[in-house]
Amino acid sequence: MVKHIVMFKLKGEPEERLRAAEAFRDALMALPSQIDVLESMEVGINENPAESWDLVLTATVPEMKDVATYATHPAHVAAAALIADCKESRGCVDYVC
Repeated sequence: MVKHIVMFKLKGEPEERLRAAEAFRDALMALPSQIDVLESMEVGINENPAESWDLVLTATVPEMKDVATYATHPAHVAAAALIADCKESRGCVDYVC
């Protein structure tokens, strides 16, 4: 099993970032029913104003090759497009567990 963990920092005023994060979260949470290799998806929006990252996702897939399948799936590409204009930074870790 592989855990795919991604953090996003968004641009804009706090309320703009929150709206973008909520739309992105909702789109991501719909992905397990659309992408066969995606076993689970968890998405959290940061509520701590002292921290600079806005959103984190944890996706679980069976094998490392499935991360690429997930990343290039049209439903995931469409979800990612929701924050393309306001994404400032992205950090990712993929690990086998």
